[in-house]
This record gives sequence, C-alpha cells and structure tokens, in this order.
Amino acid sequence: MSKRWQWAALAAIMTVSPLAQAAKQRVCVFDILGTGGDGYNAAKDYAIEMQKYGGDMELKVYVDERVGVEDFRTGQCDAVMATALRTHSFNALTAALDSVGASTVVKNGKLDMAASLEVVRKTIQTFSSPKAASLMVQGQYEVGGIVPLGAAYAFVNDRQISNLEAASGKRVAAFDYDKAQSQLIQRVGARPVAADVTNFGTMFNNGNVDVVMAPSIAYKPLELHKGMGTKGAVHRFPLTILTYQMILKRDKFPEGFGQKSREVWAGRFDNVVELIKRADATIPAKFWLDPTPVDAERYVNLMRDGRIDMAERGFYDKKGLKIIKRIRCDVNPAASDCSQPTETW
Repeated sequence: MSKRWQWAALAAIMTVSPLAQAAKQRVCVFDILGTGGDGYNAAKDYAIEMQKYGGDMELKVYVDERVGVEDFRTGQCDAVMATALRTHSFNALTAALDSVGASTVVKNGKLDMAASLEVVRKTIQTFSSPKAASLMVQGQYEVGGIVPLGAAYAFVNDRQISNLEAASGKRVAAFDYDKAQSQLIQRVGARPVAADVTNFGTMFNNGNVDVVMAPSIAYKPLELHKGMGTKGAVHRFPLTILTYQMILKRDKFPEGFGQKSREVWAGRFDNVVELIKRADATIPAKFWLDPTPVDAERYVNLMRDGRIDMAERGFYDKKGLKIIKRIRCDVNPAASDCSQPTETW
C-alpha cells in the first residue's frame, strides 16, 4: 500500500472511530415489579426523550434495589434510578426530601395530600432550576432528576394499632440501610426489625412484623392484604412522600446533560401523580384509617422533632431541610412551626 493510501486509511479510521467506539450509557433502574412496573416504563420514555440531548441509554432493571445501586457504585452502570433512601450517599441534600414528615401538610387537623404533593412539586422545581445546578453535583455524581414515588403509609396487621401509643412494643420492619428509620421507630417505643425491599412484604404477610411502611404501589404486587387479613388497616397519614432519584456519573454524559435531565423529569410530575392516585385507589376503602385531628397535629410535631434530632445526628441534610421548610411554609404558612426558629440552621 502506498504511503498516500496509508495516510488516507488512517484519516478515515480517526474520523469514524469516535462514533464507532461510543458506548451506550447503561442505566440501572430499580422497580419492584421489574420490566412490568411504572418506574421502568417511565425510564424507557425518558431514555427516548433524552436522545435529542446526547443520551444513548441502555436500561437494566433490578427488583433488588441494593444490587442495582451497588452495580452503579462499582462502575457497572453509568446512572441509577432508585429511592432517595438508597441514593442518599450520592447527594444528601436532595435526599432530604424523603426525611420523615418533610413534605406532610396538615390543615385544621386534616391531612392535605394535595398540599403535601405541592411541597414535593415545588421542591423538585427548586432543585431542577439552573440556579441550583451546583447543589446537584457532589464529586463525580450529579442528580439527574427527581419524581415522587408515593406516600409511605403504615400498614398494620391490627387496626387496634390506631396511634403511636398503640404501636409501643410492636414489631416494625425497618430497612437495614436506613439508620434514621430504626432510630425513629425506637423513639415511639416500637421495636425495629431489620428488613430490606426484597423481604419486608413477606415478613409482614407471614406475621414476623406487625407494621410495615410502604407506598400504595407496593400493595398489590406484595399482596399486603394477606398481612392485614380481616383486622388490619392502612393509616392514611404519610410518614414521608418517597421519591425516585436519578444519579448520573458526570463523565459518562455530555456537558449540560444533567440540567436537561432534571428538567425532563420535573416535567413528568403530573403524570407520575396520576399513577400514585391510581395506586392509592387499589386499596379497598375498608382498610383506610384516618387519624383524629388531635393526633394529626401531634404527629406533625413529633415528626418535626424527629427530623431535627436526626439532622443533629447527621442522618438528614440540614441545608436540604431548611430549603424544604421554606417551601412547606410557603404552601402552608399557617403551620405552627412556620413561626418558630426551627430547621433554620
């Protein structure tokens, strides 16, 4: 081959090699229902939409959240979509949204779910603003989006467990990776029992625990009606509104991708809320148990005290809680703690 042709061949290789060698971005997606779940389906739609921003994503679904997050941590995935309880170590500020009672709004002794979701919406909008971009980055990781997963309700095997006092001494499933959860369970005199996402439903259904905290999307697939039997109930009072959070490895995506990603997920908020309402409706009316007005107000105060205590111990991010309190008080300025110097570190 002449030198001229050698140089031409080399130039051609150099021209096409970046495209030829460009690897897909692998995304670990946690969905307790696997490929049949709403989380995975939402991720598929997201992946298609992000193609115009330089995303070429390949999704891998996990029914065991721990494995999915660990695969991301060890470099087997370039992004992960999981609950904030698991993604906390990648960005504690955004994970504060899942802190106990952080978004729960009670007005005149009644839970206001619409207002509670509005707190979540405004917080996500705040975190998705370009002004907050620097807060979304922690080392090599960047928050690529947040969506609500639903309220964490207390499912009990006996409706006589009607308030916190009645929960004293009861066995409550506590995710072993969420240390704050165990601490809060002990604060009300209950007994935390180590569990994880793969077995907490079975533990409840088999009578190994008396109480589990779960969003309504878990009711049908985990068959929690078995654990409730004829005497059980679901407390219609969210201990928190759980969120899915997407975490990206910044060097695996184009410049500016994270900001676009956050905006895309924020734009899907209303669609996700409709899925949550649909899941709530799958729980028969006979199972729902509403707190008394006195208890509702009391729970808000107890959760606030627990949040502050957990923040002082380093479990919750103080800056995140401060931002959320400002938003919560914007939504519900009449709340008692809005006139108190709490969560203002």
